Amino acid sequence: MPIKKLLKFDLKHKHRQKVITLGYALAVTFAFVLSLTNNNAVEASVSHSERLEYLMIENNVVNNLSNPETVYPEDSIDNIKSLFSMVNSLVKEKEISREISVEKGDTLISILTDLGVDRENANDIFYKLKKYYDPRDLKIGQKLSADTVINTQSQQIVRLNALLIEPAAGERIIVSRNETGEYQVSQEKDELIEEVNGVTGTISGTLGASMKNKGVPTRIINNFIRIFAYSVDFRRDVRKGDKFEVIYENHITPDGKVVKSGNILYAGLILRKDKIALYRFENKKGEAGYYTEKGLAMKKMLDRKPMAFKQARISSPFGKRYHPILKQTKIHWGVDYAAPKGTAIFAGGDGVVQVAKYNGSYGNYIKIRHNSEFSTAYGHMQRFAKGIRPGIRVKQGQVIGYVGSTGRSTGPHLHYEVIQNGRRVNPRTIKASAGENLSGKNLQNFKKMVADVKSSYRTMFAQNETPQMAQK
Repeated sequence: MPIKKLLKFDLKHKHRQKVITLGYALAVTFAFVLSLTNNNAVEASVSHSERLEYLMIENNVVNNLSNPETVYPEDSIDNIKSLFSMVNSLVKEKEISREISVEKGDTLISILTDLGVDRENANDIFYKLKKYYDPRDLKIGQKLSADTVINTQSQQIVRLNALLIEPAAGERIIVSRNETGEYQVSQEKDELIEEVNGVTGTISGTLGASMKNKGVPTRIINNFIRIFAYSVDFRRDVRKGDKFEVIYENHITPDGKVVKSGNILYAGLILRKDKIALYRFENKKGEAGYYTEKGLAMKKMLDRKPMAFKQARISSPFGKRYHPILKQTKIHWGVDYAAPKGTAIFAGGDGVVQVAKYNGSYGNYIKIRHNSEFSTAYGHMQRFAKGIRPGIRVKQGQVIGYVGSTGRSTGPHLHYEVIQNGRRVNPRTIKASAGENLSGKNLQNFKKMVADVKSSYRTMFAQNETPQMAQK
């Protein structure tokens, strides 16, 4: 309300002196209100002397209003009461910081409206935020930080000043309220430092659990197992007392917090008296693979067990069997791997998706053509991975779907088929072609890299080397 209207009094009134006093009081009080509204932390910003001055002014005006000999226009009295009501509400506000845990059913919009943001501004923030982060990726249990202004009497939120979202370690999305009351979104990222770690240990129980006990990140453990998936049967080949070695990258923030794990530079398995050692090498074209110390490619064309759960047992082998549903002996044209529902299923090799649909007794079914000779098929999936459809090119080890029990099935499992020249063959016995071995300049650079790795981690390599290994 304009201050001229607030000070519109009849100066010809017989109590002229009191009117001037009241006008002065209102002018000072209005200036006081302006100073408060421009400060986000009201309680902390008002000094003791300012509070005393405000109380003296309020008492002066209240005394004038309560004096029966004082007469003012009715609208002036209403304006005075409104003004003091505004001041009182401002003095009773303060800014607090709080942590919010995302719960089931929460969305960004619901969180913002709970923090005092109106629906229009909440929608505006949602679309501004999508430039940096998809708000739909909020996960249950994720922590958000909010700076809010509350009413100290009712403890109700008056407005949101700032909201901090950390999509990943070292990354921050900030929603802030500017001087005009508009919300803005910005992003901050820490400059990451790359470090290299070497870990070795003895296997007791499963390989994954043994590596985890040594502090190896989950992502590195999964990649380590995937690297050896083409040559090692983890249910049969790995035993208690065997050993592992791994050298891998970590990306950390300046304060030492691990943001993400990088590549495995070296992976070693010591299985009784045999040692399998693989080194990562990237050629000038940017193509990376894992090779033995002599530069021989370890990656095979097809994975025998293309899924994240490498300990999965065979619930039904390839060949003749008594069908549990049809109650008769039939040829089983693939291998069934029992695994928990939702387990990731990988592409058995590089190729193009030919079929991705619900296919009768197969349930949710995918078929991938790898080359002119080989194709693979995957049945009974719970669902397909995002983006998987006919015509899409996939890489070996890429997630294409998830274990389920759709179609003609008695429980969650992966039905896996290998088709060679149009004929289905046993995935467990098929001999897949080896990848391309290193030669020439690539082989020279690779051998130099291997020597550098061994030199840097001499102690680790030495403690896991037996006389039989040293002779090889």
